[in-house]
Amino acid sequence: MSSTHHDEEKHAEEQEMLQVKIPANAPSTELPSPVSAPPPKATSTAAKYKLSSTVIIPIWIVLSSAVIIYNNYLYNTLNFKYPVFLVTWHLTFAAIGTRILQRTTNLLDGVKDVHMTKDMFVRSILPIGLLFSGSLIMSNTAYLYLSVSYIQMLKAFVPVAILLISWTFRVQEPNKKLAIIVFMISTGVALASQGELHFNLFGFLTQAAAVVFEASRLVMIQILLHNLKMDPLVSLHYYAPICAIINLFFLPFTEGLQPFYELKKLGVLILLSNASVAFLLNVAAVFLVGVGSGLILTLAGVFKEESRISHSDNLEPFVRFCPTIYRLP
Repeated sequence: MSSTHHDEEKHAEEQEMLQVKIPANAPSTELPSPVSAPPPKATSTAAKYKLSSTVIIPIWIVLSSAVIIYNNYLYNTLNFKYPVFLVTWHLTFAAIGTRILQRTTNLLDGVKDVHMTKDMFVRSILPIGLLFSGSLIMSNTAYLYLSVSYIQMLKAFVPVAILLISWTFRVQEPNKKLAIIVFMISTGVALASQGELHFNLFGFLTQAAAVVFEASRLVMIQILLHNLKMDPLVSLHYYAPICAIINLFFLPFTEGLQPFYELKKLGVLILLSNASVAFLLNVAAVFLVGVGSGLILTLAGVFKEESRISHSDNLEPFVRFCPTIYRLP
């Protein structure tokens, strides 16, 4: 009995020796909570595919010019004068293409960051889609009446239209510096119009309407979608189906069924190649955004417009030759 009592006392002493007594005024010994690592920064699309600005900028310039010259070739050389049908076809192709890319690549991962609701769709996407559709139809129709170089000069008026619309709806306050810029650009467009050899009033008014539609669309994006960051391909993912449906609604009232009767004149390969060039331009725009600073992109845009205006007539024979390859047996 005494042995058992002795063992219990010994065991109690051992337990007391193992216990660590912490003074009352000692600092807390709780382990610090682990510091959560910041989320990795999003890698740009160009960085993922290891493309530099020296590669993507020339590609973007060539595709941008090719789309305009190719469309102009269809309208005026092949005499396929159906801009509403062609724009509808481009948008349908883009709607299908963006959904294929969404399922097969990571180029459209940005769609996951856009929480689209029915209210947002009706209040934002639909009205912007209407303006986008009007801009595309009007700008393509202008190629039936005006030269490529003159249309590019008229497009320089888009920033002026944006400023005027922004001032009208109080999105931006007017100031003297911007007013001088507006006056200079307007003067340049007026001089270009006066010196245009093949001036057409209806074509001029059509392109002017396209400028108004495009400027209104950009202002609406600034107002309605300022919290959303959508690259060109994600935007196309949402707008292409809407614009295609809108254009399809207007097609019977503008061009009827005649474009479908003329499709044999073009052939399937020309239609596919034309829509592919337009779609690849949007893909290139995604890479372009991720490779350069604002200055580089601005300079690239200036060079693109200069080369397009200066060499549109020289590049057209090349575009005229390319579709003849598709017709060879």
